[in-house]
Amino acid sequence: MNDDIKDIAMRIRDLRDIANISQESLAKALNIDVETYEQYESGQTDIPIGIIKKIAEKFKVEFITLITGQEPHLNRYSVVRKGKGVAVERRKEYDYQDIAYGFTGKKAQIFLVTAKDRTNEKELTPYSHDGHEFDYVLEGTLKVHLDGKEIILEEGDSLYFDSNCKHYMTAVDGKVTKFIAIVF
Repeated sequence: MNDDIKDIAMRIRDLRDIANISQESLAKALNIDVETYEQYESGQTDIPIGIIKKIAEKFKVEFITLITGQEPHLNRYSVVRKGKGVAVERRKEYDYQDIAYGFTGKKAQIFLVTAKDRTNEKELTPYSHDGHEFDYVLEGTLKVHLDGKEIILEEGDSLYFDSNCKHYMTAVDGKVTKFIAIVF
């Protein structure tokens, strides 16, 4: 498993230990089974963004602190220059950059996502997370699979949806697609 995922898992475990909360209690608060939570905390399984966001809210820490181990300090505005977002290692079919990482107290997580063309979509696993998501296509064509429906988004198109719905995205036509993803 990726070292970044193990680092995130360690930070979550440390927060839970400091707060003197059992794995069972935290799993219940996250509305997941204990076995799944144990896999997340051990670093054996990638932790969905929605779960990391819930853990950050529960322990009143910033999402990016769990991801990077560094605290954001800006509270009036934050500028992130082109190509300078913080890489967030999540799923192999996407490259994420947190493009609002320096701002503290954010109401949403904002990512620049690069989706790769996946010729064998059967490998992709639909996922879901609490909240809502807004995606805006900057470049390329994005095929969104949302609760069994297929939606094609072109450059300039956007999609807002309940992210509790099972979903995944892929680029098409052998090209990469870049889009902004805002997770509330």
